[in-house]
Amino acid sequence: MASLHGALKRSFYRRSALEVAPDLLGKLLCHLKDGVLTSGRIVEVEAYLGAKDPASHAYRGPTQHNRAMFGPAGRAYIYFTYGNHFCMNVVTGEEGVASAVLIRALAPHEGIEVMKRRRDGRPVTGLASGPGKLTAALGIDRRLYGHDLTRKPLWIRDDGEAPARWVRTPRIGIRQAADRLYRFVVAGSPFASRKA
Repeated sequence: MASLHGALKRSFYRRSALEVAPDLLGKLLCHLKDGVLTSGRIVEVEAYLGAKDPASHAYRGPTQHNRAMFGPAGRAYIYFTYGNHFCMNVVTGEEGVASAVLIRALAPHEGIEVMKRRRDGRPVTGLASGPGKLTAALGIDRRLYGHDLTRKPLWIRDDGEAPARWVRTPRIGIRQAADRLYRFVVAGSPFASRKA
């Protein structure tokens, strides 16, 4: 059975999104669904800073849709986009002040055959190489909105592996604040949504 051993504690998330984001690289995002564990090593993330960040969903303040971004830290903020896929963010920082880290790409780790079925047999490098792809591969949807990431069935685990090198670049696919270096990606990863 899947273990919570190594699950990140709440204190990990109670920091700025810009601190949490690079520290998430190399950690394992795990989801236990219908008794089956799937997981992937985080290779790409983006930070969003709420009221300080025009690209953030929380830039204009709290709404019914973005309320999870305002805390507490260590919760999942999941939203539906482009009418066809979910994206998952990790809520960070001080409660009441919105900030989050978007998980952009994973290197598949456990349950790869299940992930392939969920993604129509795509090659391993393409199973979770984007925010909508990784939620489909791991079976993550809106039912996990606001979920406490220190508990099952969705959690992030540290198994001690860290990337040899990562780089910082502008975020992808946004119009506002597009020049800010808030994207963090494992250098040379074939699993990233876009090479860095």
